[in-house]
Amino acid sequence: MAENTDIVKKIVEGIQDKKGRHITCIDLTDLHDAPCSHFVICEGDSNTQIGAITESIRDRVRDDLQEKPLAVDGLDNCLWVAMDYGQIIVHIFQRELRTFYDIEHLWADAKITDVPDLL
Repeated sequence: MAENTDIVKKIVEGIQDKKGRHITCIDLTDLHDAPCSHFVICEGDSNTQIGAITESIRDRVRDDLQEKPLAVDGLDNCLWVAMDYGQIIVHIFQRELRTFYDIEHLWADAKITDVPDLL
């Protein structure tokens, strides 16, 4: 079984492969009431890109670490897709919904790392 940090790294690579933007990794391991150990949040510009990012993450993590998500939800409209890797939850948003839900603000007491966008 892969380590959580290795899975997070592969998730980020999968997002970057499809030019997902504004990637934020939230480390919740020091918070006692957290629902998981990590959130990875990003955004895409269209339903098509959200779907492509989701597939890229799934392929990268499966091919490199032999891990599969326990569940994926939101592919019917690709406005907000959530991928559940057990202790890691991935949120792939369209910009407006990401701004509305503002998950980073809800977990502001956790360790938050912003990953620079690739050019």
